[in-house]
Parts: sequence; C-alpha cells; structure tokens
Amino acid sequence: MTPLPRFHRLPAERQEAILAVARAHFAEHGPASASYNKIIEAAGFSKTAAYQYFDGREDLLAAVLDDVLDRLLGVLGPWTPARDEADFWTRLEAGSHALAAHLHAHPDDLALADAAVGRARDGVWLGWFGAVVQDGRRLGFIRTDVDPDLLAGATAAVMRAADAWALSALRAERPTAPAVPGGEQVWSLLRGLWSGAADGGAGRAH
Repeated sequence: MTPLPRFHRLPAERQEAILAVARAHFAEHGPASASYNKIIEAAGFSKTAAYQYFDGREDLLAAVLDDVLDRLLGVLGPWTPARDEADFWTRLEAGSHALAAHLHAHPDDLALADAAVGRARDGVWLGWFGAVVQDGRRLGFIRTDVDPDLLAGATAAVMRAADAWALSALRAERPTAPAVPGGEQVWSLLRGLWSGAADGGAGRAH
C-alpha cells in the first residue's frame, strides 16, 4: 500500500508538507483515531483531490509510517563494518544517541515510531540490527549459538526499550541534555544478551 503515482509527481516540498500535516494528526490522535477528513482539510486540498493521491485513510497512514521509518533509518545511517570491537561500541553508542536526540526533538516521530517499526516490510528495520549482529560476530564477541534473525529482533527490541527509557529520563530530569543518561546500563544489557551462556565460549561477548 503506497501513495498513488500522482502523489509522487507533486514537488518534494509539497509531498513533505502533506506528510507532515498527516504525521502531526496521527501522532496527536493515534493511528486508529485520526480523522482523514480533518487531515485533508488541514493539508489544504479537497477530498476529491485527496483520492488522486491516496486510496484512502489507510493508504495515507501507510505513507506516513513509511516516511517515519525512513527518517529513523536516515538518522542511523547504514551500518558498515567496524575496525575493531572498540570502534564497534563507539559507533553503536553514537547511533543510539543520535536516534534518541532525533526522537526527543521530533515528538511526532516518537509517537509513531512503534507503529512504523511494526509495519516495516522486508525486514528493513531489523536488517539494520542484523548488520550490527553480523559485524559483532565477525569481530568475535557476539554469540553464535542463536539464530541471527532472532538475535537481531531481540537486539532491536532492547534498543527500542532503551530509547524510550532514555527519553523518559531526559524529559524528567534534563529536557535539553544532549547526552543519553544511563548509557552504560544499556550496553551492559546488550553485552548480556550477546554473550549468552551456552555457546561454549564461541563468539562470547567480552
């Protein structure tokens, strides 16, 4: 489910403006409750024109969630092989901080992040974490006794929970702080997940 071809022929700025209006409505009222008619009205086009761009409300919601996911992945950037374990952890921490800062600065993305990740097709979101796990295995400190897809999914879940927890802490204690508090707890959690206890030492995290 994607926008109709005519939507993609709109200028990029107009596409972004429409998605921004829709994103704000879905974030404020929830994906299940936001009014399609109110979004159309706020975006400044008629219902007739709307059906030239989208098949309906669900089509628009799908476009918004895909856009949110693209924005999150854009913040993370592609994962490329690290030089060594220290470089791996430095880059993972930098990516986590960048994502938390983005979600803190863009509450609409924060509100829709779970829905966007849940909708992700072709494993786009999990693919990023799969690349992280694969790289850690290549470097020899991530366990090899668990299916890589399962480990990537568990890693993504941990990081999503960590982002939500860090943002809550930022709001409660230091709303404008640039750093993510308690990062060591997150890395300790990941080390525990990645080290395991049944691989006989193969690929064991340090």
